[in-house]
Formats: sequence, structure tokens, C-alpha cells
Amino acid sequence: MIKVTLIGAGNVAQHLISTFLTASDIEIVQVFARNSTTTIAGIAPHKITSSYSALQDADVYIIAVSDDAIAAVSEQLPFENRLVVHTSGAAPLDSLNDKNRKGVFYPLQTFTKGKPVNFKVIPMCLETLVPDDYFILEKVATAISDNVHTINSHQRKALHVAAVFVNNFTNYLYQLGNEICIENHVPFDILKPLILETAEKLLTLSPKEAQTGPAKRNDVSTIEAHESFLSNENQSTIYKILTQSIQNHGKKL
Repeated sequence: MIKVTLIGAGNVAQHLISTFLTASDIEIVQVFARNSTTTIAGIAPHKITSSYSALQDADVYIIAVSDDAIAAVSEQLPFENRLVVHTSGAAPLDSLNDKNRKGVFYPLQTFTKGKPVNFKVIPMCLETLVPDDYFILEKVATAISDNVHTINSHQRKALHVAAVFVNNFTNYLYQLGNEICIENHVPFDILKPLILETAEKLLTLSPKEAQTGPAKRNDVSTIEAHESFLSNENQSTIYKILTQSIQNHGKKL
């Protein structure tokens, strides 16, 4: 049984807590929340604290807070030489205070409040400085996921940047597509089978192989018609940038 304490009670922490509660090999010792009256499903009130000095012994302390707060939170921990990890994709290992043993426990997934996720398929990206600490993190990760990877800080940063492209930017494009539908009285739902098919193709094809559309075909008349149709400056600018990027991709400039 691995004893875990969560430092933070936000979105990522709540998802981790939910899945830890279903894992027979993990015991949640405590949850640190800025407000001790915070209610967390499945966690008894006496296990929630807002006092760093009240933190009890655990095998690993998982800091699940915003990237900008990691350093300050790890500095305030009142103990030394314990395994303290963060869950960030972008923050380096060095953002953790040197008084404790450091690690990263990064679930590569988008988390939305109130929407459950299946941790069994989520890639868990792990990093530690000490091999014995890695074994602890690996036990925690494999208790909730079948998709565990050793990823160093440079690789994790690359993954996080790539994730912004394939998730955050893509979702923003969905938002723009939805706006175009609304403006022209077309249901966005009509596009959902296309969205699903585009994603499913990547299970068997590389993104390069799956690329289609007027920019890929260099269909000038269609591209010009689309640009004339888009009266919204933001939509038009992004359309032109992406079209040019697709056309120039792989070319020597």
C-alpha cells in the first residue's frame, strides 16, 4: 500500500483523488486545500487540512497546483528528504525545492471539471533523480494506468508543447468552426462525425498521411472563395496562416 498526500484541491487534484480512491494499492493520507472546509467527494473531512504543519507522513506528496505556484508551495513544506512531485507538463524538475527528493508525476490528458476520464489509458509521464524514488512513483502510476513512461524534463516540455497544438489549439479551431456555424444558422452537430473520423484516422495513419483539404491539394479557387467568405478578421487571418503553413510544410525556405 502506497501512502499518498495530495497538495492541492483543484481540477487535476480532484481527478487524481477520484482515481486513487478506486485503486486498492493506494491510500490517500491527506489532501491539502487552501480552505480546510473544502468538500471533496470520498475524502473524510478530518483528512483535509489547510495547515502545512499538520501534514502527516506519506510515501509521496503530489503537488497539483498551477505551475506558477509549485515553487512557493514546495518551499513551504515543513519537512525534508521526502519524495515530493509535481503534476505539471511544463514546469521543470528544478521548480521543486531542494530540501526534498524531487519527481514528476505528469498525466498527459486534458481535464475538465465534472467530466470523468479513464486513467487506465492516460499516459503517465514519470521522472525522478533517484532510482528508488522512481519505483515508488511507478507503483502509484501502474495502480491507476496501463500507460506509464519514463520521460525526462526536456521530453516532457516537448510533449506539453505538442499537446497544446493537438489539444488546446485544435479545440480553439472547433470554437471558431462553431462560431461560423452559429453565424450562418447551421448546427455544429453536423460537423461532429467529421471531427470523430479525423481523430480516428490517426489511430492507423500518421498526421501527414491523414492531411486532406484545399490547402493540401493547392485548390486555389476554393481557398480564394473561403477567404472571400470569411468576413471576420480573426477567422480570416487564422485561415490564411494555416493554409500557408500546410502548403509550405516540408518545403525548404
